[in-house]
Amino acid sequence: MSNEPSGHETNGVSVELLATVDLGPEIEGMAGRHLRMRLMTFEPGAVFGPVHDHIDRPGIVYILSGMITDHRDGVATDYGPGVGWPEDRNTLHWLENRGTVPAVEISVDIVRQE
Repeated sequence: MSNEPSGHETNGVSVELLATVDLGPEIEGMAGRHLRMRLMTFEPGAVFGPVHDHIDRPGIVYILSGMITDHRDGVATDYGPGVGWPEDRNTLHWLENRGTVPAVEISVDIVRQE
């Protein structure tokens, strides 16, 4: 990826855990996994990185307001309010807010219990 900030760490992003569901009692074979929903706010200039994958942690993002740029495979894609992007085992990306106002998203994913 030519446009990845491989040395940059997450900055300017706040994360609020909204809810979790223990999937073990709900779905056979899902012991030790949770469905997680987070509210994430990206201040102008924020970066969510470095480049990371979603192997064993699928999810989907919904943009509530503002604009978030998703960088993957050397391509930068801007997402505004509405359904954003899927995050599957093939996802390798980083995110940023290039705008002048905060961007807010809902992120839902399946994670291993911590």
